[in-house]
Amino acid sequence: MSAKAVTNARILVVDDEAPVRSMIGATLEHSGYEVSLAESGSKAMEMIEESPFDLVLTDIVMQDGNGIALLERICLHHRELPVVMVSAVHDISVAIDSMRRGAFDYLLKPFEREHLIATVKRALAHRKSLQDDQKYQQNLEEIVRARTEMLRQAMDDLEHSYDITLEALGDALDLKDSETEGHSKRVTAYTIALARAMGISPAEIRIIARGAFLHDIGKMAIPDEILRKPGKLTPQEQEIMRDHCARGYNMLRKIPFLRDAAAIVYTHQEHFDGSGYPSKLKGTEIPIGARIFAVADTLDAITSDRPYRGARTFDAARAEILRCSGSQFDPAVVEVFLKIPDDLWTELREEINGQARGYSNFSIDSSASV
Repeated sequence: MSAKAVTNARILVVDDEAPVRSMIGATLEHSGYEVSLAESGSKAMEMIEESPFDLVLTDIVMQDGNGIALLERICLHHRELPVVMVSAVHDISVAIDSMRRGAFDYLLKPFEREHLIATVKRALAHRKSLQDDQKYQQNLEEIVRARTEMLRQAMDDLEHSYDITLEALGDALDLKDSETEGHSKRVTAYTIALARAMGISPAEIRIIARGAFLHDIGKMAIPDEILRKPGKLTPQEQEIMRDHCARGYNMLRKIPFLRDAAAIVYTHQEHFDGSGYPSKLKGTEIPIGARIFAVADTLDAITSDRPYRGARTFDAARAEILRCSGSQFDPAVVEVFLKIPDDLWTELREEINGQARGYSNFSIDSSASV
């Protein structure tokens, strides 16, 4: 839909910050819309009662109240008027609550001009479809599907913002433990590739990827004198180091969207024959994500430089992983691993290492597509 096609569409922008509402208003006017501005929810309702509008964009948090209250009043008295909520609060519960209360869509600040215009076009098209239909109930099924998809998109956007935060945590760990710099990103890419080869579902792979990326997050709580000790650890120091699995698990298990990934963090040092730690789990008692990660982790460890030795070849890693099949590793995972050509691991390693000077180019999801 072109700007000319929507000329005469009247949009009300509600925000108590003058620079923000002026910026949104100018952007919409430049695209051919007729725009009015309101600095509060009460003022917006006065304007809606005085003249018709085709769309309302309202901030959620304002000094004289919140956008949710305005949304509820519009839905009660002007059900045909679509409302798009705008907020800088990256909280999935706010998005869900807005959708349930009748919002057409949800925009997270800061947003691109193209995203704003696309959302406005969808909202106006939605309004027209309702106006063309004499009975709202006939469109109910379509509305439910549309809102479900928009809610899914809002959840995906928020989930992506969470993953960016997780990547920052991974980088912080790499800085604390310089011996394994870049390890979190490489082992995540390897884990995703191996999980895909095993036919794991995309939804499960996202959980496994987060667990792989944060597998050593518990080391943030390990004293530096132990974590960075150049020589061999004492038995007591080894016990403290081994506690990083439980520490990482306890960090993540209280975060709802990381609860499943936390299980991988807790079990990533378990061995298939029950000789690992912290719980000496055996066989399929170990989550499949942790069993896949174990192979990927060893692959990266063997093929990476360490202070006490240089990196070894992928062939050497294959031989060691095969040797430990059935003891340290799940034979089913090893079988799939051995069928994957070295070229894939080399490509993934080069891709991740090439992003070392540009952190913002890496994401858990993007590594899955390499």
